[in-house]
Amino acid sequence: MKKIFIYYSLTGNGDLVADKLKEDNVDIRKVYAKDKMPKSFTGRILTGGFLSTINYKAKLINFDNNIKDYDEIIIGSPIWNARLSTPINTVLDKLDLTNKRITFIFYSGSGTSPKATEKIQRLYKDAKIIDIQEPKKNPESLNKLIKK
Repeated sequence: MKKIFIYYSLTGNGDLVADKLKEDNVDIRKVYAKDKMPKSFTGRILTGGFLSTINYKAKLINFDNNIKDYDEIIIGSPIWNARLSTPINTVLDKLDLTNKRITFIFYSGSGTSPKATEKIQRLYKDAKIIDIQEPKKNPESLNKLIKK
């Protein structure tokens, strides 16, 4: 079964998830947003939180939406104000996930994603959701990604 991890990472947490998944031979595709987020933590919280609340779809740089060769699509997103990041809103808008196994990996400071989980359960009823707490501060949270 061929798998790909499509993810956005603003602060490096998603990159750690990608590194872990590479160990399991998962292909990696990082998403880049055209618009830059503020450099300050407070600015990022306010901007990202507001934009995710209104379900904003960020413009992406050279996004490749071809997933035809993959059986499982794993999507990774930081959680902003309990919701998906704006680049991942765009990814979901551009991908055809019909007949694909879908897993979402959410990385957040709290390790929970109530509104993002609710949205995904509504859109993709059979999707698996894994919440992990900021891997940069909590590297042990990556253990949730290990197959048992």
